[in-house]
Amino acid sequence: MAAKTIAKTAAKTAETKPADAKKAETKAKETETKAAAAKKTDTKAKTAEVKKAEKKPAVKAAKKPVAKKEIKVNAYVEYQGRKAEEKTIIADVKKAWTKSGGKVGDIKTMDLYIKPEENAVYYVINGTETGAVAF
Repeated sequence: MAAKTIAKTAAKTAETKPADAKKAETKAKETETKAAAAKKTDTKAKTAEVKKAEKKPAVKAAKKPVAKKEIKVNAYVEYQGRKAEEKTIIADVKKAWTKSGGKVGDIKTMDLYIKPEENAVYYVINGTETGAVAF
């Protein structure tokens, strides 16, 4: 806007003084050029600021939890010369569960109570269903 005002003033001056008309015209063009250059610089600076503002902060890669290796455990119950492995006891309970009408896929939790003195393994399936199998 300032460049237009200066250009108009220079044009009026040129009308009043013909000798200085060329100087005023040249000066008006220079002012317009400087104003345009300043406008471009401002636009570039604003664009750079906007781009910086638009940049998202760097997202750090989420650390993956370290997968713990499961320990292979073999559990045995021994009592008065008898020995039973954990896997065998669990298999026997699953067989008894399916014979009573349940499905192995329905088992969410299995609590086992091993009582070798009674020669029995008592179980509770999913916190509600109970039963017993021979030890």
